[in-house]
Amino acid sequence: MAKIEKFEDIEAWKAAREITNLIYQVSSNGNFGKDFALVNQIRRASISIISNIAEGFERNGDREFIQFLTIAKGSCGEVRAQLYIALDQNYIDEKQFIFITGKLIEISRMLSGLMKYLQQSEFKGSKFK
Repeated sequence: MAKIEKFEDIEAWKAAREITNLIYQVSSNGNFGKDFALVNQIRRASISIISNIAEGFERNGDREFIQFLTIAKGSCGEVRAQLYIALDQNYIDEKQFIFITGKLIEISRMLSGLMKYLQQSEFKGSKFK
């Protein structure tokens, strides 16, 4: 694995940034944009993904980073669950649903891979040097 010097280097963070922008786009349209409770919740959950990756990385310890990655992974599931609500309410169509959930599943896989790598790594974070 390439050396990661800042959280912006993390592929899962880059993907989370894209998904957050996508969630903002789809939740601004039509009746979706008028469902303030769902809009607020789905946006907050997508923000949680990108934010927890960044915050965990900046903690400079693998155990803490893994904990924050776990929260980010949970937030991926939360956004996916909320997308089902958006689909059921006809706020998004099937094509949008499949595309966005596919991206979220991929982010979740990336996070799982990163957590596994960190758990097996001998490096425990710069604050333990």
